[in-house]
Amino acid sequence: MRLGPYELPNNVFVAPMAGVTDRPFRRLCKSLGAGHAVSEMAASNPRLWASEKTARRLNHDGERAPVAVQLAGAEPAMLAEAARYNVGRGAQIIDLNMGCPAKKVCNVACGSALLRDVGHVARILEAVVSAVDVPVTLKYRTGWDPESRNAVEIAQLAQAHGIAALTLHGRTRACGFKGHAEYDTIRAVKRAVAIPVIANGDIDCAEKARAVLAYTGADAVMIGRAAQGRPWIFREVAHFLRTGEHLPPPRVEEVRELLLAHLDDHYRFYGESVGVRTARKHIIWYTRRLDGGERFCEHMNAIDDCAGQARAVDGFFRAHGELGDRLHYTPRALH
Repeated sequence: MRLGPYELPNNVFVAPMAGVTDRPFRRLCKSLGAGHAVSEMAASNPRLWASEKTARRLNHDGERAPVAVQLAGAEPAMLAEAARYNVGRGAQIIDLNMGCPAKKVCNVACGSALLRDVGHVARILEAVVSAVDVPVTLKYRTGWDPESRNAVEIAQLAQAHGIAALTLHGRTRACGFKGHAEYDTIRAVKRAVAIPVIANGDIDCAEKARAVLAYTGADAVMIGRAAQGRPWIFREVAHFLRTGEHLPPPRVEEVRELLLAHLDDHYRFYGESVGVRTARKHIIWYTRRLDGGERFCEHMNAIDDCAGQARAVDGFFRAHGELGDRLHYTPRALH
């Protein structure tokens, strides 16, 4: 699949997730087969650019091209300025967030709240696309609520204003993450526009990815929550889509090494005090579904230094079984 001038290695992408898809996680997912990754949502307000949090989100050192930065905001001129600023710092693709359902985002008329005003959406698209000479993409939802789905209208508007690709989550803002994503709207959007369409929502295994692509006609799939603690899902899905065959689960030794390498990159990126706190969720995602994982996660919450976390992770996997064995989840944990 092509995205602007970039030929991507496959059509299985990482979804931008606040607090998750930082640089260490994006690098890991790309190394495990993700064809494309978009950064965490970054603020468009220039007063926040100097903050430590935003500075980290805009750090792409060592990341494989193309570097894609997602921007959130409501003011066309401010978003255009933020796009120029990020391109100047190495962004090769700008992604606009009109899909975040969080209250703190929607309450300031950002994220999916923008879908209530199509005219304002048009002003944002025009301002940002004209401000930079790199591809601009749009991630959004099917509408504000089930009674006002306007994804097709937004898609046609985006195409007319030069948006390079669309990522559509199959829920409205009112749905949050409840229930099941619906793919009829994604299918309708794909039929309505000529630009690439990426399907997002509830894609958690290879068979689901293939079924969604077949039903919607989308050009790619984007995986979010299912990659938390399971970053090898990208190579599994990409391999299945290419060959129709399943890869075996990773070996315990490989997962141990992956997680320890992820933690090392994470600690270097955040430093000791922030790193030990922000690493906990990743460790828990990797281990909670494994035999003995719940007890281990309780223990993990009491460790307050990076070296101690890493030692505990190493010990957990060495005690989990033979390192050459395939990873095995308990039926209860999977349920």
